[in-house]
Amino acid sequence: MRQAPITALRRYLLDGRLSRRGCMAGLSAAAPPSVSAQRPRLGLRRSCRSLHTEHATPVAPPQPPVVPLAKRLKDEAKLARKKGGKKAKSDSQTVDGWELTVGIEIHAQLNTARKLFSPAVTSFNDNPNSHVALFDLSSPGSHPLLQRDTLVPALRAALALNCDIQRVSRFDRKHYFWWDQPSGYQITQYYQPFARNGRITLLARDGISPQDGEGITVGIKQVQLEQDTAKTLAKPDNTQWLDFNRVGVPLIEIITEPEIHHPRTAAVLVRKIQSLLSTVDACVSGMETGGLRADVNVSVRRTDDPTRPLGTRTEIKNLSSIKAVEDAIIAERDRQIRELESGRKIAGETRGWTLGSNETRRLRGKEGEVDYRYMPDPDIAPLIIGEDVVRHLRDSLTVLPDAEVDRLVSHFGLTPKDAISLFTVDNGFRCQYFYKVLGLLEGRLKQEEGGAAPELKSYAGLTGNWILHELGRLTTTKGNQLSTASLDFIPAGECVQVPSEELSELLYYLYHKQITGKVAKELLLAIFLGEIEGGLAATIDENDLWFKEISEAEYVALAEEALEGQEEILQQFVDYKVYPQGKLMFLVGRMMRLGQTECIDPPTAERIMRARLEKLREA
Repeated sequence: MRQAPITALRRYLLDGRLSRRGCMAGLSAAAPPSVSAQRPRLGLRRSCRSLHTEHATPVAPPQPPVVPLAKRLKDEAKLARKKGGKKAKSDSQTVDGWELTVGIEIHAQLNTARKLFSPAVTSFNDNPNSHVALFDLSSPGSHPLLQRDTLVPALRAALALNCDIQRVSRFDRKHYFWWDQPSGYQITQYYQPFARNGRITLLARDGISPQDGEGITVGIKQVQLEQDTAKTLAKPDNTQWLDFNRVGVPLIEIITEPEIHHPRTAAVLVRKIQSLLSTVDACVSGMETGGLRADVNVSVRRTDDPTRPLGTRTEIKNLSSIKAVEDAIIAERDRQIRELESGRKIAGETRGWTLGSNETRRLRGKEGEVDYRYMPDPDIAPLIIGEDVVRHLRDSLTVLPDAEVDRLVSHFGLTPKDAISLFTVDNGFRCQYFYKVLGLLEGRLKQEEGGAAPELKSYAGLTGNWILHELGRLTTTKGNQLSTASLDFIPAGECVQVPSEELSELLYYLYHKQITGKVAKELLLAIFLGEIEGGLAATIDENDLWFKEISEAEYVALAEEALEGQEEILQQFVDYKVYPQGKLMFLVGRMMRLGQTECIDPPTAERIMRARLEKLREA
């Protein structure tokens, strides 16, 4: 193999960089070292353990644009469906005669400015190997130096999970040899983690399996600090290039107790933990951007003998979406049941999962504690966390999702489903936008109506519905020319395309029935497109869109006209056992189309049509 230039070695030892032009480029630009040349000669092969895996494109041809992870996952699922990929044999949450048991390990990158044991900056978008310290490369003579600031987001995460913070914790070395770990070991907290004995409660409104009833509490065995590994970039000529920017980036590993028995509940747990970490500003990003990964441990046993021990577990590594968690568990559960029903045994092993697949695949035999040769790290002193620090962080912890959802439901009158969606989408920024719009609307109503101002719940639900559904419909309606556009929410509680002041004014007119719902939707689209000039009220004036309600007699005439030629539907209102509400709304829609939209009040039209149908039924 070609010898490395002296200048490259000097940069490696003194500057913590392999090359100014990128990883391994200083060794050989024409022929990078092959995988086989770098792989350790061990009998036991280990796969790359990184949270992210990037597949780089060939160097010579022009590189295609970077495709976001979320879109790649969606495209893979579509491709699997086109190829005839089927779901696992059972979409149900249970299989008669069998009990499923699941434990989950979640790896999350912490939101920190520095690495765990070096002052190098944590950056994922800069040039490869541009933020690498001597210790990150395990340079001779370098030592770990714990960056205290990295503890803050880790402690916030553990407190959000109701964990007991350990006053004294210690770091261990987890030994393995692979190119993404220069030191030959990972620093973790296997024996004495900094947090233990947590719990997380999942409620029916979170979307858990119906078999779990109104709620379930899952124990958190421990939360531990550990290092990330280098990022491996696979090249098309069977070589692997390394970016050491990610070596030493702080992670937390959250290990649950094996107390989950339904696939959907497992997926909900991962989603809720992701929401918790985001809420307390502990995690850099979610599963959609690669900042969080889940490993699931799956076992099954027959239910005929309650004393029977848990079955042999298998581990499914690096699941990258909430849906993948549920689908992979279902597929592995069904595979294990097939094996046991055929008289075969389950091997303890590590398995993989591809989105859209109907089966897991074997990766390698299971590695136990002896293989990793855990030992205390002699270079790192015990970590001692004072009670005053824990108390301060607990007191300053932000409102957690369950408490916020409870408030949205009880105080503002939102449905549980809408409250959860409002709190979780757009990193919580849309929820802040809701509060800002609602505050502006409330202020205007109180200013103009004083003590006669309406109850908050009477317009909070309207506000939530429009912010969640009507705004969302602008960019998600199938076939909509705006489906490629986006709504940008910022932390200040603002939407770039639809300012809070304009939406609150629109909802004020709608709430007071000064405009109809259809007109309001047209105006919302105009705001989104930036077509409102001179203010909202002026636009309504210029286009004569103020609501001018027709008379009762005109409503009746429209109802009669809408009923013409609808004998088949009318018969359903004569013979019904369950009132045909859908058909009623169809007829109301005909009324709306026959008249002038800006002159018809939908609730009044429904009342008139309902009364007319009752008269026809009595006759």
